[in-house]
Amino acid sequence: MNGPEIQISFAPGLAVFVAAARRAGRTAVTTDGVSSLGHVVESLGVPLTEAGRLLVDGRPVDTAHVPSAGETVEVEGVVRPQPVPGAPLRFLLDVHLGTLARRLRLLGVDAAYENEDIGDPALAALSARERRVMLSRDRGLLRRRELWAGAYVYSDRPEEQLRDVLERFAPALAPWTRCTACNGRLEEADKDVVRERLEQGTENTYDVFARCGQCERVYWRGAHHARLEAIVEEAVREFGGATTA
Repeated sequence: MNGPEIQISFAPGLAVFVAAARRAGRTAVTTDGVSSLGHVVESLGVPLTEAGRLLVDGRPVDTAHVPSAGETVEVEGVVRPQPVPGAPLRFLLDVHLGTLARRLRLLGVDAAYENEDIGDPALAALSARERRVMLSRDRGLLRRRELWAGAYVYSDRPEEQLRDVLERFAPALAPWTRCTACNGRLEEADKDVVRERLEQGTENTYDVFARCGQCERVYWRGAHHARLEAIVEEAVREFGGATTA
């Protein structure tokens, strides 16, 4: 670039996206004089999904602002909890976030998940069509303009991923109300109705069942229930909600 020079700084939480030389504070950037500030921020590594307010000489501007020589730019992080206006809060997760999707569903959060790699364009289009917040660790995907909304998942550890999403978006929790396999709604099921789907040991041991209204998968409090209950209790204790276990 050979144009106006600006000074830019990034909030500490955005350090993961920018070059090491830009993590300590304000640094100089030479722009081309025509690109928007949003383009400049993304060219330096920060997806706009992760940028909060953009301040130019202390005043907020939008991403379409074209920087002028001598301006000082501050890129803040997103406000937490982050409001998502315009639709019920629901999510779409890419192929790498299956465990996170199942844990969100366990908590009753609407979380669609693609267990096959359908490609970034298709994911972005699905986000826009169903008005879902795209959750991903793929920075390129989060830069796609057709996304309705998106968020970077900062950790590769499922328990930290879950805490990050719950803290960032504060979704309402309704544990044990969604199918962890397909995201459908669960409903109480009479034992006689689901008996043919049960193995003999299960039929003899358990009496309380739920069934997914979409895929018809049957649930009961089996061997893994204690582990799942611990996940639910920790999330409810930290982020609120009411258990129904």
